[in-house]
Formats: sequence, structure tokens, C-alpha cells
Amino acid sequence: MNQTISVLVVDDSAFMRKLIINFLDEDPAITVAGFARNGEDALQKAKKLRPDVITLDVEMPILNGLDALKRIMDEIPTPVVMLSSLTEHGTNQTMEAMENGAVDFVAKPSGTISLDLHKIKDELLQKVHSASRVPVSKLKYKPVEKRKIEIQAEMPASAHRIIHKKASNIQQAKWNLNSPKLICIGTSTGGPRALQEVLSHFPADIKAPILVVQHMPAGFTKSLAARLNQLCDISVKEAEDGEIIKQGVAYIAPGGFHLNARRVGTSLAVHLSEEPPRSGHRPSVDVMLESVSEIPDYDKICVIMTGMGSDGAKGLVKLKENGNSRAIAESQNTCIVFGMPKAAIGTNLVDDVEDLGQIAYSVMKYMP
Repeated sequence: MNQTISVLVVDDSAFMRKLIINFLDEDPAITVAGFARNGEDALQKAKKLRPDVITLDVEMPILNGLDALKRIMDEIPTPVVMLSSLTEHGTNQTMEAMENGAVDFVAKPSGTISLDLHKIKDELLQKVHSASRVPVSKLKYKPVEKRKIEIQAEMPASAHRIIHKKASNIQQAKWNLNSPKLICIGTSTGGPRALQEVLSHFPADIKAPILVVQHMPAGFTKSLAARLNQLCDISVKEAEDGEIIKQGVAYIAPGGFHLNARRVGTSLAVHLSEEPPRSGHRPSVDVMLESVSEIPDYDKICVIMTGMGSDGAKGLVKLKENGNSRAIAESQNTCIVFGMPKAAIGTNLVDDVEDLGQIAYSVMKYMP
């Protein structure tokens, strides 16, 4: 019999702790090792109980969730799933938690005390299971030192690379550096930190727009975009329906909407849709890639990074069937979850497999 997943539940509300513990107890593969009332208590319990996963409330007295997370990652690295409210303060703190090593988060449906917490029961259980499989060594990823990427610069000698794994069944057209480019990035679990690493290494004058799908609920993508905009030389914003797409700007799909690109005269514009979720996702990477595959006069650079499932693989096939494109997947070495990149690599259409710290360099070698 497989060993169960031990979980430490941290929340200052006795009512919320009881609900969370009841949900976890219903899963025979999970054992609740204990609970804590605040961040300081959580740190001591984590050291004593050595749980496989910690569920950690963002807003708590004495030591809040964010400060507790930083100390946990320093003193006893453990996979953490944050529980956050949908307030502006809560979403901003959650984005910071993602940067500081949290594996994932669950949004409480109606604030700090959510009487309807049952709505996120299945999501919570699924994310606890996923977090339990994340190696502790990946929780404290060291970002590559930021330095300006020279256009057409050679890749660093230290780069971990599988060079040009050519498509096996679709003819690769010759790459023309001077044709218009469109960069498309898809990611999920572990994505906020991965996006920071990649987007912060793009130069402000990059000669392409960047479309981004990050699996995330409504309310959080705006905070993610604002956070990344502060940290990057390029502009980063939450995409708005109908806006003209410009070079040097990353457009993040809003939670709850698919991100499409459409031709408007000689320009491209954002089109957001509320069509049904694709494989449980809205926004969906597949939908974005299928959309841009219908724009014939742009070459596309597709990047698939850390995340569960296979979103992006079907879209990549469409992309390769229509026009000229190159695909980059994050390597298993650095992925928090190797699902989406693995599925993309499984299509035999990925050109480069890169460690996270080298993905921006790999993109830039295809740029004018």
C-alpha cells in the first residue's frame, strides 16, 4: 500500500481549519498531520511534523502567510499550497508567494471566511496531490543572473540544450530573421515564477508582441501582470478585448477568458472569448495557439513551460501545420511539473528543450 500524503493545515480561523481538514480527511490518500493557527506556529509544527505538503493561509496574525512561506523555504523547504482571498491585497500577496517558492494556490470563493469553501474542495485536493510530487530541490530555484541579451547573441556555453529536435512529420521551413514575429507562451503550475524568469530577460526593444496564457482564475491575472510589469524591461499587462497588439508588450490572458489574436487592417488585435473551457481550462494554451496559427504572415515562436496536463500540445500541432514556427519546451530539470512540456515534446514538434534560465536566450536567437 502506498504511503499517504501528510499535510499540515495552517489557518487562523478555527472554522476554516475544520472545513479544510474535513475535505482532506475525505481523501484516503491524504493524512492530516496537524494544524497551526499562524505563521510562527506553522514554522514550529513543520519542523516537528515534517509534512509532505503545507496548506497556508495568506492573511494571518503574528506571522502572515507570506513571511511564514519565506522562512519555511529557508529553514525547512516543503511544498506549499497557498489559500488566498480574491481581494486586491490577497491576489498581490499570492503572486509574491508564487515568486517565493509556493507551488500553487487556491482562491477562497468568498473571502477570508468562506462558508462556501466546498466549491474549491476538488481543486484543493488535486493541488495537494500535485504539490506532494514536487521535488524539494525545485522549490528554491536560483534565477539566472539578469543581463541584457544582445540581439542574435550566441547562447551561453553553460546552457543545457537539446539542439533542434526537428519535427519528424512536418517540413521545417527556413527561418527568416527579418519576417514579423509573434511570441506565444503557455504555462500553468509553477508558471508565475517561470514567467518572471523568462520575461525579465527580454530586452525592452524586442521586435515582437508576446501572448501569454497562464492557467489562473479571474482576479489573479491582473495582479500577475502588474507584478511582472514592475520586474521586466518590457511592458506586461492583462490583455483587453479589442486592443491593438504592439511589439515589446506581453499580453496576459485574463482569468476566465480565452486569448485570441485577430487581424484588424494591417495590425493584430486581442480578441477575448468566453467560449467553453478547453480540457478544463479557460484561458487555454491550445485555443491561443490555434488562433495565431490562422495568421499567415507572422512567424511564431511557441514556448511551453511548467504545468500539469497537456494543454498546448494540440495547439502546437496546428501551429506547425500552418506557416513557419519554432517551439521551445522547458526541460524536466527545472519544471515544477513536467506535464505540459512533456506532452509538447511528445508531439515530436519541439525544436529546443531548455532549462528555464536559458529559455529567453533560446527565444532571442530566433529574433531579428
